[in-house]
Amino acid sequence: MSETTVSYQCPNCGAPLSFHPGDARVICAHCHTELDAAALEERYRAQEEAAAKTAEEKEAAANAPDAQWSEEERAAMQVQTCSACGAELVSDANTMATSCAYCGSPNLLPRRFDGMLRPAVIIPFKKTKEDAVVALKKFYQGRWLLPDAFKDANRIKEIQSMYVPFWLFDADVSASATFRAETDYVTETSDETITETRIYACHRSGTMSFHAVPADGSRRMDDNYMESIEPFDFSALIPFSPAYLAGHLADKYDVDAKASAPRIDRRVRTSAVSILADTVKGYHRRSLDGNAQIAKRDGAVRYAMVPVWILTTRYENQPYTFMMNGQTGKVVGSLPIDRRKALRYPLIPALIALPLLYYAIKYIIG
Repeated sequence: MSETTVSYQCPNCGAPLSFHPGDARVICAHCHTELDAAALEERYRAQEEAAAKTAEEKEAAANAPDAQWSEEERAAMQVQTCSACGAELVSDANTMATSCAYCGSPNLLPRRFDGMLRPAVIIPFKKTKEDAVVALKKFYQGRWLLPDAFKDANRIKEIQSMYVPFWLFDADVSASATFRAETDYVTETSDETITETRIYACHRSGTMSFHAVPADGSRRMDDNYMESIEPFDFSALIPFSPAYLAGHLADKYDVDAKASAPRIDRRVRTSAVSILADTVKGYHRRSLDGNAQIAKRDGAVRYAMVPVWILTTRYENQPYTFMMNGQTGKVVGSLPIDRRKALRYPLIPALIALPLLYYAIKYIIG
């Protein structure tokens, strides 16, 4: 049977190879052989090309007029062949890398990153699975309203490392805006306090360049979560190699660059206005007066893969999902709230303030 996937295997012992976060090389977990990512890709290039060709032929057969699958079924379920054990793997049309449910071998789907679908750059994983577990526990700390049972009995049900597709946009911007700035002047007399507010119109303009403004290209990933785990250090981007996908999940984009452009426009506009506002200094208050004038000239757009750890836990039969930046370790997610604590929490400042108020009154009345 012709394989449609590629499983990187150690040339010394034959064990499956996975990219280990934090290392610049692919390391065999069994015999500890170290392999360069570029050399590994070259070693499997012919196999990847053959797998991509086989997958293309299977897709053509599935799309034939007499095929039994509907368009929706073809999009939702595509059958691949594990190159390690020969088992059939079912994946959706966006999967680039997965693991065999039978033998556990990491499997790459070269057809999914062939030609125009091939990412230009990648940020390899820096944080390990152990780092993700520790970071999640630290994320719980200091959350006063978190149920004690959630912290004490919480167990991570699932943890996955995944490369998420991103678009990185460059742009040059000319911006101008007027800000309303206010300063208060207070004058005290024997019987009154007079506050005078002086208002200023501050005009600001300038040019600025934006590099690698990110937007995730996956519908299955929550955009708010993806923006919340930023920033990524894009100076660490390196040329893409499928060797970095080994042992991790990966999806190709299903939101293209054109569809992502409006999000980028909003982010660039907000950042440009914020940069101008930061130059309005020496006042008590400031606010944008009217609309800013923004002229943007689009630059290069790059298709990138960035690392994300996805952790799932359950509490009172409800799933809770957390995401961690696989480069920096920043964690985001939603937490349950202990309603009894929430009711008691407003009383705490009052209980602290009462003794202070008692002694203040006692001091005043002598």
